[in-house]
Amino acid sequence: MTKTSKPGRPRTAGRTATTGRTDRAARPQEAGAVTGAGISRQLFIQATQALGAVLAFEYPADAVLSRHFRDNRELGHRDRGFIAEAVYGVLRRLRWLRRLAGAEATPRMLLLAWFARGEGWPMRNFEGLVSATESDWLASVKAADAGEMSLAERVDLPDWLAERLLQQMDEAELVALAHGLNRPAPLDLRVNLLKADRDAVLAQLQAGGVAAEPGRLSPQAIRLAAKPALQKHPLFLDGSFEVQDEGSQLLGLLVQPRRGELVVDFCAGAGGKTLQLGALMRSTGRLYAFDVSDKRLAKLKPRMARAGLSNVHPVLIAHEADAKVKRLAGKADRVLVDAPCTGLGTLRRNPDLKWRQSPAAVEEMVAKQGAILAAAARLVRPGGRLVYATCSLLAEENDAIVDAFLAAHPGFAQLSAQDILDKQGVAVATGERLRLMPHVHDTDGFFAAVMERRAEA
Repeated sequence: MTKTSKPGRPRTAGRTATTGRTDRAARPQEAGAVTGAGISRQLFIQATQALGAVLAFEYPADAVLSRHFRDNRELGHRDRGFIAEAVYGVLRRLRWLRRLAGAEATPRMLLLAWFARGEGWPMRNFEGLVSATESDWLASVKAADAGEMSLAERVDLPDWLAERLLQQMDEAELVALAHGLNRPAPLDLRVNLLKADRDAVLAQLQAGGVAAEPGRLSPQAIRLAAKPALQKHPLFLDGSFEVQDEGSQLLGLLVQPRRGELVVDFCAGAGGKTLQLGALMRSTGRLYAFDVSDKRLAKLKPRMARAGLSNVHPVLIAHEADAKVKRLAGKADRVLVDAPCTGLGTLRRNPDLKWRQSPAAVEEMVAKQGAILAAAARLVRPGGRLVYATCSLLAEENDAIVDAFLAAHPGFAQLSAQDILDKQGVAVATGERLRLMPHVHDTDGFFAAVMERRAEA
């Protein structure tokens, strides 16, 4: 199966907070007639066009931006970075910006308001970009008070999502969570232990001028201080590392596959976690990567080769009850279900999701998640391990799914995620079920529960 809302490759994105301020100044760009801000009129028009397309919310923001950049190949690396930062800044603070600029504000008005208030540009930076009338309007925006706002408006969430999260936490924690979600995600790497060790990769990155430090949670993680282009880095090309959020890496440690085992990644997608599992197995045994998307599985194959894995078997399935799945019933030592979900734990990377998801989408996901978990459980042998995980913050997609599964499947018992990670030297206070939160752990929001099929008498 495939996740409908997966975090993508970390993007360049402007640093924001719930106060709407930033410590970054505008950066000079590469081409065009330059204004006082170092931004050309043409580049500003490009950013406005890209934002307008994204705000239609017909497709994921990263896909819309990729299409825009393909259609405008004259844009250089820094130009693309500027546009992406601006678009994601507006998406993160959309409700606040509409309070300042007006509920019917155009993409251009929202962009101007973002630079004026979110990025803190002085008025001189807009010279050459705005007309005299726009300049007067912009001055009023800079001086405007957003007024009395609801909690949902203050935390830049849709009303329905704020209400659901308030059922799980108090107002102070929701504000702290929103502060974490409204910051761009850092760039994390996972060292491929089949080819390298973390200290060696870290030393080579630092020697090459890449500011990096060890991750504080995953023993395989490296966190970069910036977001350099890595696709042509020698260590990436030889498979020594992959880009993977540090929180995501803990899911593989909960599966804890061993050499020679039969392991199933039930919702493999493009295979980020599959690659981690394969490395932990030292490329021995058999690792099945199931997914309903042949395009995603096609992307996995070159990554497998680069990672040096020979034990991965990508399998295209039609649905969770596919005959290819049933053939493995009762045979798997470990099964990971990184389930399709709303992806609301990835808002640092995908801020458009909070505006594109809905209560109806949650209900649809919940039905899928229960069916997928039940199907995956049939593959687990007696004494084998089943891990259910999402990148969602909602209890309906997390605890409720696991509680219902355990109630309906007395042959499974829950294991402590805390104990499993403690034994691997991972210092994170999580409790019986893994709960990672952006404002607490500086990772994407992840949930995971570990279960074991009881040995037959």
